[in-house]
Amino acid sequence: MTTSNGVGARRLPAAWIVALGLACGGGGAETSATETGTGDGSDTAAETTAGPDATSGSGDPSGDPSSGTGTDPSTDPSTDPSGDPSTDSSTDPTTTTDDPTGDPNPYPEPGDFPPNSGPGGPSTAFSPDELYQNCAYLDGGMDGDVGNGEDHDTFDHHNMVTMFDGYLVMPWAPEFGLNTGITFYDISDPCSPTAVGNGTSDQMRESHTMGYAQIGDRWYTAVDQLRFELPEIAGGVEFWDVTDVTDPHPVSRVEVPGFLYPDAYARVTLSVAMQAPYVYAGGADNGIYVIDASDPQNPELVHQYKFNPVVRVGQVQVVGTLLMASAAEGKRTALLDISVPDQPQPIPGGEFDIEADAYFSNIGGGYAYYTRKEGGGGLIIWDIHDPQAPAKAGAFQSDGNGGYVFLMDEFAFVGESTFASIYDLSDLANIQQVATLNLVGDLDTATPIGNVVVIAVDDKADKDQASAIAPWREEVDTKPPTGTWSYPSDGAEGVALGARIGVTFSEFVDPKSAWEGSVRLYKTGTEPALTRVDGTISTQELIVNFAPHKLLAPNTEYTLEIPAGGIQDYSGNPIAEPYVVTFKTAG
Repeated sequence: MTTSNGVGARRLPAAWIVALGLACGGGGAETSATETGTGDGSDTAAETTAGPDATSGSGDPSGDPSSGTGTDPSTDPSTDPSGDPSTDSSTDPTTTTDDPTGDPNPYPEPGDFPPNSGPGGPSTAFSPDELYQNCAYLDGGMDGDVGNGEDHDTFDHHNMVTMFDGYLVMPWAPEFGLNTGITFYDISDPCSPTAVGNGTSDQMRESHTMGYAQIGDRWYTAVDQLRFELPEIAGGVEFWDVTDVTDPHPVSRVEVPGFLYPDAYARVTLSVAMQAPYVYAGGADNGIYVIDASDPQNPELVHQYKFNPVVRVGQVQVVGTLLMASAAEGKRTALLDISVPDQPQPIPGGEFDIEADAYFSNIGGGYAYYTRKEGGGGLIIWDIHDPQAPAKAGAFQSDGNGGYVFLMDEFAFVGESTFASIYDLSDLANIQQVATLNLVGDLDTATPIGNVVVIAVDDKADKDQASAIAPWREEVDTKPPTGTWSYPSDGAEGVALGARIGVTFSEFVDPKSAWEGSVRLYKTGTEPALTRVDGTISTQELIVNFAPHKLLAPNTEYTLEIPAGGIQDYSGNPIAEPYVVTFKTAG
């Protein structure tokens, strides 16, 4: 998180299920905070033990959730909207951003953020004959399967990738954890990738989401976690320090109550959404876990939200004060108001069923995207611009079996088990399948990175070939990202004083490019240097969230500005046109 100053799992091997059958009588997991990780992937990462309060999703929030309103933290003296101990407001949550009395504090230029260490996205063009053909394979670790069995991938279970600090980030972990890690690659020449850094863990499990946040001078990400120490099995969320890509390492873990394995879909964590300083974990039948990660080396489980009736939460995504939770291998979606970040509330009209079971989902541009699992694969898309009145927007049925979905520009990239698809979404009433890609194994994931796509299988891979890089466009990516949606929406009124503001973009954004110069909040119609609101900025794939350090002033209009030349995509293309949102607070 940048502090500005001014589901899907697969089944455990049969032999292990027998062993686990003797050990699953243990109860829920615990949470602890004792010691700092050493970076060697051992069990010295900090553990956290606590029992959060829990609420059930049955009541109605106050206010208008479609405008980002709801329970106002200004009425709850125990609630700090930021959770950031580095700010004075952490001990005085009723402090608002009233007119300052100090000197002007101008924003830095939007593009003056510290440069990435790595070269960024692919810089190679391709011929038409090379498109959709695998040109390289990725095997976790620095040395593949050469070595002593500790620093390389032995299970060949891969999933989604992202980029950080100019390098490709590839987690490698089966659902059952054990020998796992994160490897960083230089993919400037994508058909000749080079590993530049690697870290290992014995407690990371298959992860389908990765967000990034800076606290102080350190950068962190969060992944799903499982501690496999017979007879005890526990799990939750694991935090990694990725500041130095040559030495990424786990630093802490939060083990959550109710965790049970090998019941792979029912009682485990399946996704992690980072909206600094909070993290939201999808806990299947256990609902949603809310973690205060203002100190990622000592995170704290602060709340567990349970649905009634149960929603088997797979994917969780957060944009501003809107949280979307979708069922793993089910039809149900719930939209929640998180105006009070550690107290999610149901939005009237915000629970709905799609037409068929979905394996997983994603969010962008005011739409929810689902990978169809029942009766074929393909996509189902719902319009959630108004969370109180979601509506179906489009669908395409293939002969696949849905996995995960990611977005870039007008395209969706979907793993469909026996192949991966690229869909053209230019016309949601007439979605077109424009290409397919292939890789041996259970091909569940396809992640666009510039003009290539990284496809991955999480089971039955050929040895050392669980991920492959394939070109999907001829030319190097030079198209800038654009803002596609915000929450609260432009023109919203009655916005909660503790609101965070989220923006989705047309493609994944470079985490370091989202900083105080490129994400600005100030009072509308004033000199920004005099009324700027300082806050915490975090990214998750194509989402950028801004969390003010203090409550906003009541009955006041604010402007969120994403200036041109700041936020960049993975290929270093900065946003060309400003994206501006205005809203008015309650009171």
